[in-house]
Amino acid sequence: MASSMTNLPQSVRIVEVGPRDGLQSQPIVLPVDQKLEFIRLLVQAGLGDIEVASFVHPQSVPQLADADELVPRLPKSSQTRYSALVPNMKGLDRALKSGIKRVAIFTAASETFNRKNINMGVAESIEVFRPVVDRGLNEGLSVRGYISTCFVCPYEGAITKEKVSVVTRALFDLGVDEVSIGDTIGAATPYDVKSTVGHLLNDFPASRLAMHFHDTYGMAVANVVASLELGLTVFDSSTGGIGGCPFAPGASGNVATETLLYLFERLRIGTGLSLPRLRLAAQYINTALKAA
Repeated sequence: MASSMTNLPQSVRIVEVGPRDGLQSQPIVLPVDQKLEFIRLLVQAGLGDIEVASFVHPQSVPQLADADELVPRLPKSSQTRYSALVPNMKGLDRALKSGIKRVAIFTAASETFNRKNINMGVAESIEVFRPVVDRGLNEGLSVRGYISTCFVCPYEGAITKEKVSVVTRALFDLGVDEVSIGDTIGAATPYDVKSTVGHLLNDFPASRLAMHFHDTYGMAVANVVASLELGLTVFDSSTGGIGGCPFAPGASGNVATETLLYLFERLRIGTGLSLPRLRLAAQYINTALKAA
């Protein structure tokens, strides 16, 4: 352990998913102005990548039904890249009209979870996203890919590393520039990370993989350290630890951005973020959710 800790990366990039993944599972709907204030505080904290919305059908995720109004009003920042989730071509149409410059598509390593989440099999979802990615790239957007349930599925149990690799390859073949490997129900351990991600690194560069951990069993920070030791440098997190997955039984909140920032500061790993300002954003969003 001691020897591996000397080979940690000098800097990391955090992808803030609080305004999207964090808010989508909340029992209440925050007004657009409060969401915008949350995002403004995140920008002030120095976050360079923020996922702000989802262009799914408003009835599917009512908490994010205001994406068309929210995106055009986002704080102007040359240092911040905003992104939004798109489920299909209709979602991409809305995203393009909003003016957002980066979109994300999503599938799963578990067949059962994917069917319960988006009513499609994994291979079917890849084919649905093929024209979406093609058009997005042709329109000048960049595209990210998400894979849910990369370690454990609430319906199928343990997911093999080979299955994760196949889906990762399929997303890269579509043209995404980065794939986020998701521990959707927070059941992974450092052993699982070393096994699955170690396998992925045989075929894909660490610079094109991101890790997305939930903290259901308190394993998220340990899993981040395991990822760092493998050379991973991109991590998804949610300020205030808000969120979870409304389609995954037992999934608790995302790992808190401020928790990761504290870890990285203690490990002398650069982030470009301000912990005091990030704590202000966390305090703001948690207060807003309790008051709503």
